[in-house]
Amino acid sequence: MDTKRLVVAISSRALFDLDESHKIYEEQGTEAYCKYQIDNEDVPLAPGGAFNLVRKLLALNDNNPNTPRVEIILLSRNSADTGLRVFNSIQHHKLTITRAVFTSGSSPYRYVAPFSASLFLSTSPEDVGMALDAGIAAATILPSHVGNNNHSEELRIAFDGDAVLFSDESERIFKEQGLEAFTENEQQTAKNPLPGGPFKDFLLALNQIQTEYDEDESPIRTALVTARSAPAHERVIRTLRAWGIRIDEAIFLGGMEKGPFLKSFGADIFFDDQEQHCMSAMAHVATGHVPHGIANEMKKKD
Repeated sequence: MDTKRLVVAISSRALFDLDESHKIYEEQGTEAYCKYQIDNEDVPLAPGGAFNLVRKLLALNDNNPNTPRVEIILLSRNSADTGLRVFNSIQHHKLTITRAVFTSGSSPYRYVAPFSASLFLSTSPEDVGMALDAGIAAATILPSHVGNNNHSEELRIAFDGDAVLFSDESERIFKEQGLEAFTENEQQTAKNPLPGGPFKDFLLALNQIQTEYDEDESPIRTALVTARSAPAHERVIRTLRAWGIRIDEAIFLGGMEKGPFLKSFGADIFFDDQEQHCMSAMAHVATGHVPHGIANEMKKKD
């Protein structure tokens, strides 16, 4: 069995709540920020938007400490000096993160590929966009203070479909030609699997870990939460079947607001390409915006 490790790269601001520190940086400059971090380097940082995701990913190693299935890499714009507070916070929260890069203000995204990361999470849309352009699954972690919506130790991850798990091929038809043309196309191509989107390989890696457990004992539960409705559901189901991927829950909302359904699912994080869906989601669960596909191309043109 392929036991390739799942590697996730994350920025310090996605892992921890650095809002107060960042405000000092923006208002008072680099020198004041550095002094603040050094003065407070023994004060643990509070969890950030992706903290629960990271904690539960690392917990997947508990059953196999000698052959860990997941590794978290810290990529930070801090310097090594100011990054000491981040490492102290990692130790305080008992997170087994040992590899890190501190870039002293420059973009750390260029280190995602050398670490063979399957996913990059950051609060910087620019860094995320560059990672996506390089063919790496990436999302901008949005500010949220909803806390832990999933109180079990089970890791629950929810994905949008088009432009996230799948390509934006069908979404382009919807945006450019309307709902009727989209529906007709999906009916005509129902038996043709959709091309993969930026998060396909990450979902495959999660699914690989899931297959190591009996279905009712898996520590991971996944959900597809999509604005699609019947009859556009068939192509999605057949695509996942063709990929050999098991999605535990599939929610076809037909345009309804996603947030309440994500809360009911208990998502530790949700990934979506469209900002309006992210705004709905972040009121209920930790959310990552995937700035990919036609919806984001159109926004750049506005």
